[in-house]
Amino acid sequence: MRKIYGFSSFRPGQEAIVNSILTGHNTLAIMPTGGGKSVCYQIPSLMMDGLALVISPLISLMKDQVDNLNQLGISAAYINSTLSHEEMENRLADASRGVYQLLYIAPERLESERFRQVLRQVPLSLVTIDEAHCISQWGHDFRPSYRSLAQWIGNLPQQPVIAAFTATATQEVREDIARLLSFAPDHIYITGVKRENLSFSVLHGENVRDFALNYLREHPDRPGIFYCATRKEVDQLHHFLVGRGFSAGKYHAGIPEEERRHAQEDFSFDRVQAIIATNAFGMGIDKSNVRFVIHCQMPRTLESYYQEAGRAGRDGEESECILLFSPSDIHTQKFLIEQSQLPADRKAREQQKLQVMYRYAHTQSCLQETFARYFGDEPGEPCGTCGNCTAEEERTDITVEAQKIFSCVKRMRERFGVSLTAKVLKGSNSKRVKEMGFHTLPTYGLLKEYTEKEITHRVHVLAAEGYLRVSDDEYPVLTLTPTAVDVLQGKRQVFLRVKKRKAKATPIREGLFENLRQLRKELSEAEQLPPYMIFQDSTLTELARICPLDREAMLAVRGVGEQKLTKYGDRFLEAIRHYIEEKGITPDTTIQETAATAAKEEAEKKEPSHLTTWRLWQEGRSLEEIERERNLSPATLDNHLFRAYEEGYSVDWNRLIPEEQESLILQAIEDAGGTKLRPIKEILPADVSYTAIKAVLAKQAEK
Repeated sequence: MRKIYGFSSFRPGQEAIVNSILTGHNTLAIMPTGGGKSVCYQIPSLMMDGLALVISPLISLMKDQVDNLNQLGISAAYINSTLSHEEMENRLADASRGVYQLLYIAPERLESERFRQVLRQVPLSLVTIDEAHCISQWGHDFRPSYRSLAQWIGNLPQQPVIAAFTATATQEVREDIARLLSFAPDHIYITGVKRENLSFSVLHGENVRDFALNYLREHPDRPGIFYCATRKEVDQLHHFLVGRGFSAGKYHAGIPEEERRHAQEDFSFDRVQAIIATNAFGMGIDKSNVRFVIHCQMPRTLESYYQEAGRAGRDGEESECILLFSPSDIHTQKFLIEQSQLPADRKAREQQKLQVMYRYAHTQSCLQETFARYFGDEPGEPCGTCGNCTAEEERTDITVEAQKIFSCVKRMRERFGVSLTAKVLKGSNSKRVKEMGFHTLPTYGLLKEYTEKEITHRVHVLAAEGYLRVSDDEYPVLTLTPTAVDVLQGKRQVFLRVKKRKAKATPIREGLFENLRQLRKELSEAEQLPPYMIFQDSTLTELARICPLDREAMLAVRGVGEQKLTKYGDRFLEAIRHYIEEKGITPDTTIQETAATAAKEEAEKKEPSHLTTWRLWQEGRSLEEIERERNLSPATLDNHLFRAYEEGYSVDWNRLIPEEQESLILQAIEDAGGTKLRPIKEILPADVSYTAIKAVLAKQAEK
């Protein structure tokens, strides 16, 4: 890790996954995009005897990964449809002679009998299955060629270790993967889907062209991706931005392959600032410094959106993911589902997933928590960085307006959709309203002071917050939930938040950062490598902050390994020294400034909320006392203690377990035959809390 990759420590979850593979266990890992999946299988590949095979559907990513490995001095190659027959044969021959440590292939390559025969003669130490959600028919990107992997691996003369990775797997998809590839529960690792460096937001009513134009003007040095739903929209937005002087490429399946390759290279090499593309682009892009991903239209599923948005910030630096929502997006996606060749049950499932995406676009909850809930993560605290969390909020009581909306839905017999409901509330003179007799309802025109668009938006928000249900039918209808009934009966209030986006702080020492960025670009052009393969943006940022003046100090910077220090160290150190001299900064001043800044940052660093709870607990406070002092819910305090424990802090579980309940809980765990909380809770008396159950499980795990 230190010598080759230049990292002194693992990211969360990486070390456990690496150890699981190295000890010979078949291992499934669900990690967020940018969470460092490649390190988890590359390090074991270098430490195990034999060839490591990496199966990936992402052809362009293969090339990037292999180029990067070769740059680090690791022997690797890929075999896919971009090679000629002769090139494939040569690489197969090299693989059989043990030339490579890692070999990347597409799953379709295993359909070749010739290829399978060669692999049977090569000792395979590890088979890594990337994008493992493709193996599940319930996944959002199912590929039939993945289904035969288990059978192929099972027929190998010597069984390699299997490692599977994905960033977007719901509970259902995880269970499907585990069943097909026989992963034991103890070796399934879920590091969480939250990515703290990404700020998500959803904007309504934006003109796509105007927004794109203004965004690029305000962020001239930030590379990023604009995703569009159709080829036509890609062509139109690209023509618009280029015509106004911006450097931008475009990418979709209707463009000749050579042009697509050039567009991808221009973006990877920072020759253009932005690329406008359909979702055909980005799945295999390993560019680490994508600073923004803007979806100009809404994707069909939350899995697709999270994966595409996850192209941003793979280097760990702050990046932005924005969804521009329009109600027409729903109709477009519904039409595409109905026109598809999917069987009826799959169409129904796609409609359900579209409703999940619809709720995401309108929720007022933390967007990172929305992802966490959908992908089956443990609930946690709001992220504090998404558009919903950072909005300057003004809670407005809209209970009366909500009652009017719910009453209208009820009087329309819960048989109609959002659009017609909004027309009735507005008091529209449309032909359909009058034909249905809705102009005679008491709710007709109750919200005439609002536009239909404003009423529609409020209905969408109320549905996303659980007051209304929107059916999954071809023509969705609105129905009331029990929560809405409570509002109608005056038992509950409804609040709406008014949001205002906050500006972000600018980085320090921008001048030096730009100098280092320009040097990186020159080196990348000379070596024909994407800039991020030389150093990632996060490494340049750290170099600009610390200003190392010698090789030893530079080696301490995250992302600088021995190989890269030898190859590039002197050039970057020269640039840093030149900057210091040009600005009249003496070396001593730089060191003192860096130390003072670090000390100040450490002093100002706020104690994480969960560790504040843990500290008070360690001081002997009860949960009830902490709850009153911190004004937090019991569930949140529970999560704080368990999170602290996971991070290595000691917790006295006996304080959380009533003495008379421990034996009952242990027996219930045995009877339930597993560690899932709900089955255990259902066996136990009602007064046994989830907190006590989780504490007993944690106590047993320590033994």
